[in-house]
Amino acid sequence: MTRLRGRGAPSEDGRARRDTKTAHRWRCRGVFAALRRRAERPPRLGWCGVAIAVLTAAAAAIAQDSAPAVTAINGGVRLQAAAGTLEVTVVADSAIRVRFAPRLVAPEPDLVLRPVTAAAGCQVDQTDLRTIRVKAARIEADIDRTSGALTFRDAQGAVLLQELPERRQATKSAIQGRPTLAVQDGFVSPPDEHLFGTGQFQDGQLDVRDLPRRLTQVNTQIAIPLLVSSKGYGLLWHNDGLTELNPADEPIALTRTHLADREENVDVTTTSGTKRETRRATEFAGEFTTPVAGRYAFFLDVGRKMGRRWDVTIDGTPAIAIDNRWVPPTVGWHGELAAGRHQVVVRAEQGDRPTLRFRPAADETVLRSPVADAVDYVVFAGNPDAVIATYRQLTGAARLLPRWAFGYVHCRERFKSQAELLQTAREFRRRGLPLDLIVQDWQYWGRLGWGQPQFDPALYPDPAGMIRELHAARIRFMISVWSKIDHRTPLGRELAAQAYFIPNTDWVDYFNPAAAALYWETLRRNLFSSGVDAWWMDATEPENDDLVGRSTFAGPGELRRDLYPLYATRTVYEGQRQAAPDQRVLILTRSAFAGEQRYGAVAWSGDVGNDWDTLRRQVTAGLGYSVAGMPWWTVDGGGFFRPEQNQYTDAAYRERFIRWFQFVTFCPLQRVHGYQTDTEFWRFGDQVEGEARRYLTLRYRLLPYIYSAAARVSLAGSTLMRPLVMDFAGDERALEEKDEYLFGPALLVSPVFAPAAEKWAVYLPRSPGGWYDFWTGRRRAGGQRIAAPAPLTEIPLQVRAGSIVPLGPVLQYTDQKPADPIELRVYPGADGDFTLYEDDGVTYAYERGVGAMIPLHWDDRRQVLTIGSRTGAFPGMLTTRTFQVVWVRSGHGVGVAETEMPDASIQYSGHPVTVNRARR
Repeated sequence: MTRLRGRGAPSEDGRARRDTKTAHRWRCRGVFAALRRRAERPPRLGWCGVAIAVLTAAAAAIAQDSAPAVTAINGGVRLQAAAGTLEVTVVADSAIRVRFAPRLVAPEPDLVLRPVTAAAGCQVDQTDLRTIRVKAARIEADIDRTSGALTFRDAQGAVLLQELPERRQATKSAIQGRPTLAVQDGFVSPPDEHLFGTGQFQDGQLDVRDLPRRLTQVNTQIAIPLLVSSKGYGLLWHNDGLTELNPADEPIALTRTHLADREENVDVTTTSGTKRETRRATEFAGEFTTPVAGRYAFFLDVGRKMGRRWDVTIDGTPAIAIDNRWVPPTVGWHGELAAGRHQVVVRAEQGDRPTLRFRPAADETVLRSPVADAVDYVVFAGNPDAVIATYRQLTGAARLLPRWAFGYVHCRERFKSQAELLQTAREFRRRGLPLDLIVQDWQYWGRLGWGQPQFDPALYPDPAGMIRELHAARIRFMISVWSKIDHRTPLGRELAAQAYFIPNTDWVDYFNPAAAALYWETLRRNLFSSGVDAWWMDATEPENDDLVGRSTFAGPGELRRDLYPLYATRTVYEGQRQAAPDQRVLILTRSAFAGEQRYGAVAWSGDVGNDWDTLRRQVTAGLGYSVAGMPWWTVDGGGFFRPEQNQYTDAAYRERFIRWFQFVTFCPLQRVHGYQTDTEFWRFGDQVEGEARRYLTLRYRLLPYIYSAAARVSLAGSTLMRPLVMDFAGDERALEEKDEYLFGPALLVSPVFAPAAEKWAVYLPRSPGGWYDFWTGRRRAGGQRIAAPAPLTEIPLQVRAGSIVPLGPVLQYTDQKPADPIELRVYPGADGDFTLYEDDGVTYAYERGVGAMIPLHWDDRRQVLTIGSRTGAFPGMLTTRTFQVVWVRSGHGVGVAETEMPDASIQYSGHPVTVNRARR
């Protein structure tokens, strides 16, 4: 039999060779571009097979009449049958893309997946009469030529994911007169699988296996259609519109009850400012029957409008409840029910008439999009780190944020004048409270009109002078800018005159390059020219699905409804990089989409409450966002909606505030914010200020550790805020934990979200050498649950044995002085490595490889620490420095303070140094 080779892919001896063992094999070989540690490079793809006519003839020669026609295409294979056209292509050495439609057309250019550009290795085999295999270095897809179903395997041939042939559907439809498809696909999900991802949700769930969710963008909810499995694969559902995950389709009829409606007036934030709203509470009741006892999935939809609260009871038992001034309009959950008839009650405030659906639990994962161009998804092989690294290879590397972004970020709603903002900044410096970034929230535009990106001179007479004073005090400045602009403002009139709004809305149509250019030019002229350092892009999701039923420059809004925040942040990122090419961009955004990591964007969890349950739900919300490939995230520390003036004297709130701040210390950005609140620590009394100072000091001491871990995010596709699946996928008990996580490679964080806690249940994952208590140095074995000490002064914090944690000096701001000396805390019990990374912290020179790395290795058997040769350099780098080495043990090398008596003091000049513990 003849083996056809791809163009430019010579055999080992440089000649085409005959393969007598394998029938109908077509090869192309090449080297995939690996993820570059210093810069992005698009994935490279070659041609699998060169003689399409020969391939098609060969396939036809063995095909049964009912089998699809098979054609070689660039990077893979196309199968054409009566039901539609299926394309399976290699897009990276561990990723395969699948597209299916009745009439498959070339995908339109989009901003999620970057184009595959040049030669890559792939192999297409006709393994037997029934199966075609598309293979890359670390993943392969078997296509059943009869059913069309796909089975994905790893490089060793183990099954990763199986498509359910009956679940793949693509039904012709139309939206706003444009032909479209309603699509769906489904995959086997074994009972012992754990699935994570889909973005930031407020339902308190981390494991989304069999969980119904609606992927749309609303305040407090961010949809990212990436799933990561404990079984060693990831799946990106490549669709920009609404997507239903594991939909529940069986309706439960609800009837409004005789309960009298209740009304309540509340102040809320809207995209038109603070408003007084009347919220109406309603109650609906219904019943349903379960044929057998077991686990059931439920999905509640209260309509397009967000509400304040809703709760559901089944047979008088609470099923789920969320209370906030803004509640996402949909939520899914599971419940164990006996067979028979059940009574359900839904209570809701605001929103439309609720609908409730259910279904039995199922061993499958289903994705459904009502508006799409095709069934379109990418499967990745590998552990969660590998999945996310390849996802970023295909969608863009995460930009490294400026170093000062990892210091303290101070927000309040809001500074009302230039004088007020400057006085607050001066007070931080006077009190010696660390601060790197101060934030001006909305309405600084004053009389100029809603959303106008310009200071009202009556309130801010000299913005450039204000920012110069901040810079002199080594404080950076962030300002809030909006995507919703009043048509009567100067910018609004200009946008309207050019038809640059999404029709019949106040939302800028960023899909239109000219509209985006005008928006950025206004920001540049009015704000950036005054010295603005960073951008707070509030409300980057058209609330209440404002794109539905409207046309955008990129087509019907339904097609692009989840994509809007990506275009919003792209506008500002690309604008600033053009205006100041070497100044790192920092954008705080309320919404995001797949690929947004490449625009210097940090999401926060929106306008959330302050209670204990809300705090708990922020932990899972952030972990769900991070494991969906989005590394930069934060919250409104202390909660956005607060108990108003009582917060300053309410002991219960002060306790909650301290616990919130402990949590945000171990978020990618450390930040507070609050509605109608002066959020400064000293306003809450000495206890809060004292504890805030302690955790600010810890955050700044950890900067060498945090910034090095952040560099791995950008240079190696890593993740800073790590759900336990990322490091302990083989530990079943760890996979069930949804409220603790690793912050970087070493620190196990367990936020406290209950009052008056003295002890806190913490699961220590199975890990060689066990875990150390950060505060005491006590060492415990992994694989057990402990009652960790949790006084109000301490967040439960464990350190993995084998870790090397660098801590810098006490600082007031990140660039106050170089990180010298550095205390290296070594946690014996297992071998370990850490790479200390440094660069100038403010430019994009790191993309050109301008930075320095110092490898650190702990050999536990020999009890030797090796500080390796420094590689790389950057302007201003310390050529010599001091490392204070501390071997952590009970009572030694613990807590926030510098260790008074280090075990060794090492003068380092870039050459290897070894430190033997036994000789000290």
